[in-house]
Amino acid sequence: MNRERVYRLEAVVLKRQDLGEADRLLTVLSPDRGKLRLLGKGIRKPTSRKAGHLELFTHASLLVAQGRNLDIVTQAETLQTFRGLREDLIRTSYAYYVAELVDQFATEGAENVSLFRLLLEMLSLLETGRRLDVLARAFELHVLDVAGYRPQLHTCPRCRQTLTPTVNFLSLAEGGVLCPRCGELDRAARPLSLNTFKTLRFLQAQPLAAADRLNLSARLRGELEQVLRGILVYTLERQLKSTAFLDLVQHLDDAQRAG
Repeated sequence: MNRERVYRLEAVVLKRQDLGEADRLLTVLSPDRGKLRLLGKGIRKPTSRKAGHLELFTHASLLVAQGRNLDIVTQAETLQTFRGLREDLIRTSYAYYVAELVDQFATEGAENVSLFRLLLEMLSLLETGRRLDVLARAFELHVLDVAGYRPQLHTCPRCRQTLTPTVNFLSLAEGGVLCPRCGELDRAARPLSLNTFKTLRFLQAQPLAAADRLNLSARLRGELEQVLRGILVYTLERQLKSTAFLDLVQHLDDAQRAG
């Protein structure tokens, strides 16, 4: 089936790369066409009317023309700017991380309304949220769910027994949490504290916004980060580039607050 020569697209800008003297390659996420790579011709020119509507993390309505190699953005209108994300380095760092995570899990040309709505909700929460790291953990769990990699946190994936609130074991290979009996027999599985286990289940089951209301200890937040990063690296088979920058900015912010 031939695509329309010109079509309208609702999208969020995930990534951009300069091309030539005036163009940009844009990676965007849309609800009905999934991830797309579009050409923004001339948007780096000072006179470009589209440039302000195609900033990173911007939610926009686009008019796109089918091109030979890349489809071309011919018109753009901002729907949501999420300006707060660009005015605070910590929030910017988390937005970069969220955009990269979505970029890795989104499929080009495949409809994914759930992932698109999740992204919009997360960008909005990052603008005003207080516990950005806990929001990030919730977002990671929800993205894994939407992408079809939902960690099993209620039933042991090996023996199928219902997991109880005790010290269970995390198995990356099994895709979830093993019961104590199965976990002790798996050398690759690692013990999972009760608080971490219960918080993971809470974040997985609740809406994203619920994460911003949790008051967790620094130790628990660190354990959650370690667990989720392990799952993501195992699933994606690579480390996300933005994590190093995010870690650095977070460390500097923590040091500043402590001082």
